[in-house]
Amino acid sequence: MRKRAALICALIMSLLALTSCHHQVNRSSFTVPGSFDDTAPVEIVFWAKNDTNQTQTDIYKKAITDFEALYPNVTVTMRLYTDYNQIYRDVLTNISTDTTPNVCVTYPDHIATYLTGNNVVVPLDELMADPLYGLGGSELKFDGPAREEIVPEFLAEGVIGGKQYAMPYMRSTEALYINQEFVEALGYQVPDVPTWDFIWEVSEKAMEKDAEGNFLLNGQKTLIPFIYKSTDNMMISMLRQLDAGYSTDAGEILIFNDVTRSLLETVYAHAKSRAFSTFGISSYPGNFLNAGQCVFAIDSTAGATWMGSDAPLLDIHKEQVVPFTTAVRPIPQYDPEHPKMISQGPSLCVFSKEDSQQVLASWLFVQYMLTNGVQIAYSETEGYLPVTLKAQESPEYRDYLSRKGEDNQAHYRVKIEASELLLGNMSNTFVTPVFNGSADLRQAAGQLIEEAAKAARRKKEMNDQLIETLYSDMTSLYHLDQIRTQEQGTAEETQPKEGIPQESRALLGAIAGAWILIGCGQGISAWKARKKELKKGSQ
Repeated sequence: MRKRAALICALIMSLLALTSCHHQVNRSSFTVPGSFDDTAPVEIVFWAKNDTNQTQTDIYKKAITDFEALYPNVTVTMRLYTDYNQIYRDVLTNISTDTTPNVCVTYPDHIATYLTGNNVVVPLDELMADPLYGLGGSELKFDGPAREEIVPEFLAEGVIGGKQYAMPYMRSTEALYINQEFVEALGYQVPDVPTWDFIWEVSEKAMEKDAEGNFLLNGQKTLIPFIYKSTDNMMISMLRQLDAGYSTDAGEILIFNDVTRSLLETVYAHAKSRAFSTFGISSYPGNFLNAGQCVFAIDSTAGATWMGSDAPLLDIHKEQVVPFTTAVRPIPQYDPEHPKMISQGPSLCVFSKEDSQQVLASWLFVQYMLTNGVQIAYSETEGYLPVTLKAQESPEYRDYLSRKGEDNQAHYRVKIEASELLLGNMSNTFVTPVFNGSADLRQAAGQLIEEAAKAARRKKEMNDQLIETLYSDMTSLYHLDQIRTQEQGTAEETQPKEGIPQESRALLGAIAGAWILIGCGQGISAWKARKKELKKGSQ
């Protein structure tokens, strides 16, 4: 009986521990403290991302060192990732154990999932407006940007459900990197804003071969005229340019429409001729471009340092590089008079913690990452754009842009032209709706193109059945039929019930369950005793 009692006690303690963990995750909304205590030690954990770029790592380290010098009581511990999706997965894993970082580099699509049913991410509206520690606050120990000094379009990207949950950190868009000599050799001129018809026409023209099977354009056996790195962005951008359905802000899935079908048929046709391919099928487009095996390569402006025969970063051996002039243009458009291009790039969010001083320290660190020194230094490493007007309009950044082409490192022409591309088109950028499940929809959008291209290569017939199968497969694979719109959701699904608190209900349930186990145990003991007595009486 003692063993049974001990087992039941252990069960109760385990259930209490579980309800305690649950309480830690579902904490109340954050309230800005009246002051920051710069005497009590505070530790914050920062999860960041870079592409094994040591310069970026050094910038992070310098920012942390400089911030700690301003706030000696704060210690910042950084963990570096090379993949945004891994940060996303690790955050989701750590939410259940309340071991999320304090600050993390992320995307609004990911934050929308973090927010589901929990107060995990701190809404920043009150922090931003705080006169002491908010944007441009009087008690800041550094020259941070005021709200009006942050690019409005970039700031708006961090609004989810009417609240600001993310601050922009760096921004990029996509660019079309072109082998100018190849285009001219085919009898064309590079337009200021290429159209999709132009890209497809030139790409098919480039497929001509000689009698020995060599491509006439480059004299090689290998040529993929057009490669798109992010098929997610490809499908999303095409749909936006055509004002076709993708999703609503509430989370209604609209992508499976006739325009999408038409786009997939086009992709299929050019993949079948091998004039078009993707990163997922053929690998990194910059490698083909730099080896003289590609005419058009679409990648992020942040990837500009890998593009061109003079690029400071190369993923192929120098002996494979074929010299050419790299032209940088906006991605192809259906209406070149009204270009539309996606805005992308990392943001920063703050995670909720019991210690309000720790949260405030995290917010101060986020603001420090928006100072000119950090913004300008990081933007110069790749084709990123600072997210603040304060940095963009500074003499230091303007000097950087003016020195375009001075060298093939810090002032690499292609990299600066990629930044200028976004700088001149900030008002032409767009973002997709953010909701719980928007990250899955994004992946499905790209996978539609990947699968259409693969179907062409496998010589499958393009027909109604193939399209319906693609739609069905993407819906199932990414659980798109399980995404609930905001209109479908209820307060019961996203908030603790009124009356008895959620933690108390769980505790009462645990105690009730324990008493049931005790009762069952006592019943079994009584039955065994009665059985023993009956057996003894029958002897």
